[in-house]
Amino acid sequence: MHDDELKDRMEAGLLLSDKLKKYQDSDTIILAIPRGGVPVGYVIAKSLHLPLDIVLSKKIGHPNNKEFAIGAVSMNSLLINELPEVPNSYIEDEIIRLRKVMQEKYERYMGNRKPLEIKGKNVIVVDDGIATGNTLMVCINMLRKKEPKKIIVAVPVIPFETVAIFRQKADEFIYLMAPKYFTGVGAFYEKFDQVEDDEVIRLLNDTNLVNLKQI
Repeated sequence: MHDDELKDRMEAGLLLSDKLKKYQDSDTIILAIPRGGVPVGYVIAKSLHLPLDIVLSKKIGHPNNKEFAIGAVSMNSLLINELPEVPNSYIEDEIIRLRKVMQEKYERYMGNRKPLEIKGKNVIVVDDGIATGNTLMVCINMLRKKEPKKIIVAVPVIPFETVAIFRQKADEFIYLMAPKYFTGVGAFYEKFDQVEDDEVIRLLNDTNLVNLKQI
């Protein structure tokens, strides 16, 4: 392992926990972005004795190239880079389709539990890294509408040129590495396996069994 490399998502969670110590046992909720953000959020929630929930957003792909993001959507927020060749009808259909997917995903991961109430509380939004930041930006916009006391974004790795944007958008921004040469989040982990749905469900259930007593 090199100095500019994390062992895995668990180590990333432990290192971020150290930087978030002041929130231990406070009126704070961890919101992890599935799937990769959940193992990181799980470690932080365990270390700081905080409840864990998830926050969902999806990128909207270009009709001719789904990998090329033209925006992102959450359950009640939207970020669109308007392009003349993309019809509004396509965007509207994608918003409906993606919100349905997100609703189903929330129920798959969380069962019939309702999302935790965040009004007046600190929320720490966690992912395993930021590439473009579009989907995370949509999450922040959505969370602002719910009137939390403070939005803290905590990620292990982010491109250097994106740091200023998140410093501005979040009330507090915590990160471990901000490389100038950024090839992708996975390049900064020794072990970066795909996180499967079963693992997400197991970690969320495990944390919530512990934290239900505290809420």
